[in-house]
Amino acid sequence: MTLHAAALLLLALVAAVSAQVTPTPGCNTCAAHLQGKCDNVSGSCECTIFIGADKKKIDCKKLISKCLLMRREMLAFKSGSQRRVRPDTAVVDNDGIYYADCDDNGAFKARQCNETESCWCVNSAGARRTDKGDKAEWKCSELVRTFWIQIELKQNGTAKLTLPSLKEAVTKTISKRYGLKENYVADIEYEDPYIRIDLVQNRSQKTSDDVDITEVAYYMEKDIKGETLFPASENKFEIPINGAPLSIENVKIFYMDEKPPEFSMKHLTPGLIAVIVVVVLAIVAGIVVLVFTRRRKTRKYQKAEVKEMGEMQSQLTSS
Repeated sequence: MTLHAAALLLLALVAAVSAQVTPTPGCNTCAAHLQGKCDNVSGSCECTIFIGADKKKIDCKKLISKCLLMRREMLAFKSGSQRRVRPDTAVVDNDGIYYADCDDNGAFKARQCNETESCWCVNSAGARRTDKGDKAEWKCSELVRTFWIQIELKQNGTAKLTLPSLKEAVTKTISKRYGLKENYVADIEYEDPYIRIDLVQNRSQKTSDDVDITEVAYYMEKDIKGETLFPASENKFEIPINGAPLSIENVKIFYMDEKPPEFSMKHLTPGLIAVIVVVVLAIVAGIVVLVFTRRRKTRKYQKAEVKEMGEMQSQLTSS
């Protein structure tokens, strides 16, 4: 090999190595998550995030799937590296805070077990929609899709809002910050102090490039609770109304699926069963009192009628 050829080969190797390790402008920050990392690999921008010890490829141009984020957060919590704040909407049996099982695309698997021997079925938002059962026997035939999400915000303050300005501000904020098309913000209602935002995304509407409403709701919930998933370079979450940010005290998320949930009475908590029993007994007692009262009134009427007929008969006889 000639000296000239060797020099060209060395330059080519140096260029190849440089292309693999040197970030290009705009490729060193993941816009979708503060812990995401992007590098220029062989001329293309590849982004990854650690889910525990696993390095997962992600698309930082849109929101990361809720399943992967829940799995990552739970792993961090279990390792003690991150304090897990219990959501206001969490229930006693820890629903909504579990070690999620995701498929290769980052979506929730239909059956979740939280690394226990008890399993249940979830919707595409990861929310439980069935009773729980034994892992060896519990089956989930499909992942039921969540097509409608209602985000309920509680305003903190006395500012009087007008519905037109509120609708415009909320719609534009959601679209700009989370990349959701404005037509998926189906409706916004205002009943002081509550603001209800309906996100509706039918199966026939959604394309492969569209961000999913379940991810929008998850990111927005984190933003409002001060646990933003976006990098520091992103602007702070705000909904500007008449030049001032809307003050929000609380947020709740409600999920509606393409198929109704499948819960049975046998898995209700003792407290809820007790409430149902009390209500049923109260209704039965009310019916009994009503029937008894009506019977007493009927008997009184019958006695009065007999008495009047007797008096009339006596009058006729004496005349």
